[in-house]
Amino acid sequence: MASDSSRVPRGRALGILLVVVSACAFGSGALFAKPVYAAGLDWMTLLAWRFGFAAVASWIWLLAIPANRRGLRRLSRRRVLVLLSLGILYVINSGTYFAALETVPASLAALIVYIYPALVAVLVLRWGRRLPGRRPWIALAIAMLGVVLALGGIPESEMPPLLGIVLAVASPLIYSVWIILSARLSGERPTTVDAVPPEAMEAAEETDPAPAAALMVTATAIVYWVAATTTGRPTNPFDVPPDAWIGLIGVGLVSTAIAVQAFYAGTRRVGAAQAALISTVEPIYTITFATLLFNESLQPMQLLGGALVISGVIVAQTAPRPASQAGAAGAGG
Repeated sequence: MASDSSRVPRGRALGILLVVVSACAFGSGALFAKPVYAAGLDWMTLLAWRFGFAAVASWIWLLAIPANRRGLRRLSRRRVLVLLSLGILYVINSGTYFAALETVPASLAALIVYIYPALVAVLVLRWGRRLPGRRPWIALAIAMLGVVLALGGIPESEMPPLLGIVLAVASPLIYSVWIILSARLSGERPTTVDAVPPEAMEAAEETDPAPAAALMVTATAIVYWVAATTTGRPTNPFDVPPDAWIGLIGVGLVSTAIAVQAFYAGTRRVGAAQAALISTVEPIYTITFATLLFNESLQPMQLLGGALVISGVIVAQTAPRPASQAGAAGAGG
C-alpha cells in the first residue's frame, strides 16, 4: 500500500512531542533555580536535592509499570555500567550550568547553552546519524557568532563574572557529548540521517527509557549527595529554607525526572540531531518566562545573537530530503 509522504509516522510524531516536552521541562530548570538561590542555597545543594527527587520519581515510575520492569530485567551488566557512567558524566554538565546560573542571568545562560545543537550536528558527523553537506560546520560558526554577539551586547556594568561565563560555555560542550552517548546507547549508529527509515531505527533500540533514566539519574544523585554531605551542605530537610522547597521539587520532578525520561524516549524515535533541532523551543521558552517572572531583558545586540544561535540550529539540522527517501520517512505509521 502506498504511503502518504506528507504524513508524519505516529512513532515520529510522538518523538517530536516528547522532545518538545523535554525541552520546556529542561528550560524550566533555570526558572526553578533562581528562587532557590534567592532563599540562600547554592548550586551543589540545589543539585543534590534535584537529583534526589528525580531519582525517587524515576524509580516509582519504573517499578509501577510492568513493561518498565521487564525493560530493567533485560539490561545486561555492561549496559547498567554504561548507564551509570552516563549519569556520572551528567554531573559535570549539570554542575557547570547551575553553578553558572548563580551569577549569569537565566535568559543569557539559555542562549549560551543553546550552542549544543550545533555542536551535536558536528559530532554526529563521526558518531551518529550524520547530516548532509557542510551545514554542521556553517551552523556551528553561526551559533558561535551568536554567542559572541550575545556576550558583546551586555553593558559593562552588567557583565557577569568571567567564571560564570566560562562555566556556561563549558556546559553545552559536555552536554553535547552526553547526547551523542545517550543516542548511541539507544541504538543510533553512524550513517546519514536519510539512510535509515524510522522503523529501522526502532528495530535497533536496545534500552528502554524508564530504566535508562532511572539508573542515570540515580548515579548523578549519589555523586551529588556524597559531595553535598562531605562539604557540609544542608542535606537535612529541616535545614532547608521553606522558600526553597517549591523550586527544589520543581527542578527535581519537572526539569529532571520528566525532562530526562521525555528526552531519552524522544531521541530514540527521531535521532540526536533532529531532537536538537526540535529543542529550539527551549531558549525561547526560558527567555520568555525569565522576562515575565524575573524582569530579565536582553539588549538588541543580545537578541540578534540569540536569533543567530537558533538560526545555526536550523541551518545545521534542516536539509532537503531526497525523493527516494520521502516515502520511507512516511511509512510505518
